[in-house]
Amino acid sequence: MTTPPALLIAGHGTRDDAGAEAFRDFVRELGRRHPDLPVAGGFIELSPPPLGDAVTELVQQGVRRFAAVPLMLVSAGHAKGDIPAALAREKERHPGISYTYGRPLGPHPSLLNVLERRLEAVLGDWDRAEVTVLLVGRGSTDPDANAEVHKAARLLWEGRGYAGVETAFVSLAAPDVPSGLDRCAKLGARKVVVLPYFLFTGILPDRVKAQTEEWAAARPEVAVASAEVIGPEPELLDLVMERYEEAVKGDLRMNCDSCVYRIALPGFEDKVGLPQQPHFHPDDDGHHHHHGHHHGAHSHAH
Repeated sequence: MTTPPALLIAGHGTRDDAGAEAFRDFVRELGRRHPDLPVAGGFIELSPPPLGDAVTELVQQGVRRFAAVPLMLVSAGHAKGDIPAALAREKERHPGISYTYGRPLGPHPSLLNVLERRLEAVLGDWDRAEVTVLLVGRGSTDPDANAEVHKAARLLWEGRGYAGVETAFVSLAAPDVPSGLDRCAKLGARKVVVLPYFLFTGILPDRVKAQTEEWAAARPEVAVASAEVIGPEPELLDLVMERYEEAVKGDLRMNCDSCVYRIALPGFEDKVGLPQQPHFHPDDDGHHHHHGHHHGAHSHAH
């Protein structure tokens, strides 16, 4: 029986001690849950331990193979560039090690359910149909990363009965939190819950809360509540292991996490497990059909 590859968790890093400690706690908890699996975690920047120390820790335990999972909700510069670069450096420092690299975490249905719980905790007697949610992401210079937050917002809205789910960012991208709240108000929102799209506490989620309070103080006609971050929930622990398994098996898929044919999304439960039929696109230019195939054969290879 070969030993399974170790699990290396890569985090953003934060200047906030409590946020860094929440990450380290989470890594320890994963290790406790999986005693047969070597687990280590480190940061790309800003807080100890650096990712390189985590790799060294694993190598000193005799690990040769590991799977790296970015503990991040969206794939921005860190997940696309910094972590692969750091892993390539570690490979040079420790000849003979090999690794596979997993996907970022969001917007996975299990995390959307946690976000829904965070909203429930502050809704009180508010009716969902009257509540507009402002989902606030970290923000990035990478448009694709920002688009992922919009995707999460849309998936959170689908089938859950909120009046709307708008999107804002706390840094590097517009709209910022006050502009996002302005937008909610312009759309007629009278009850808004600001929901930070963050895994753990830290400087940026604190800033979201502070900016929300400041805006609310100036706009008494709008009722505003702040929800909490996702936190080290069982769903998050399970999802990291799901990403680990994918990386180990080399099973890096299309966006099957939020596929209505695989996962029971609210309001679309009847679609789970339906066979996928190729569908014709009547607007395609017709000449392809003479060759015995057509553009529209999208087989969803799940």
